[in-house]
Amino acid sequence: MLTILTAIALAAQSPAVPPQATQLPPPIPSVPVPVTPVVEADTRPYVALVTDLGTITLRIEDKRAPVTAANFLRYVDAKRMDGFKFYRSTKSWGPANQLIQAGNRGDARRSFPPIAHEPTATTGLTNCKGALSMARLNPGDATSDFFLLLSDIRGFDSDAPGGDGAGFAVFGEIVGGAEVAEAIFNAPISPTAGEGVMVGQMLEPQVTIKTARRVPTPADAPEGCVVKTG
Repeated sequence: MLTILTAIALAAQSPAVPPQATQLPPPIPSVPVPVTPVVEADTRPYVALVTDLGTITLRIEDKRAPVTAANFLRYVDAKRMDGFKFYRSTKSWGPANQLIQAGNRGDARRSFPPIAHEPTATTGLTNCKGALSMARLNPGDATSDFFLLLSDIRGFDSDAPGGDGAGFAVFGEIVGGAEVAEAIFNAPISPTAGEGVMVGQMLEPQVTIKTARRVPTPADAPEGCVVKTG
């Protein structure tokens, strides 16, 4: 018992432990870890049109304009586009309305049935410079013919003021070979061929699409302009 009392007494006489000696060290500031954004792979189809004047590479908006895109790719995959012609240039419309037109010339058996119209107000696409749009007379009668725009033609959008409310269906755009499209636009024109507004716009000679094939996604494909923003 005496030993225990002695130990207690000695402990009472021991110097107190400084308060700071019992505190934890200050926390180490956390360093934010940079987050690498996830970039989704581009799964959109790309098509190379090999023409008499060079190659034009197109990106196809198959998610936004599925009907029109599927129709175009059907011609490509069946190799029915091989031999189609670029036959029209709208130089006579002035710098604000520049396009070239291509399609099946002369053999109706090579055309698939007409497709449903996809207005730009629904797809969220727009007829900007470089756009790939479907040619038509009336909504729902488009088959093989298409435009490549060499200037913005916003009047082709379905919601354009003063338009017909249907417009022309955008389903892709040029991502390579824009200079080839320009060369086709500036190719010689027949002064007499064509009918109505087409007179003075028919290429002579026409420019042949030798082959149309799917190609891998180009490493340097630009973002483009056909997808509406804001």
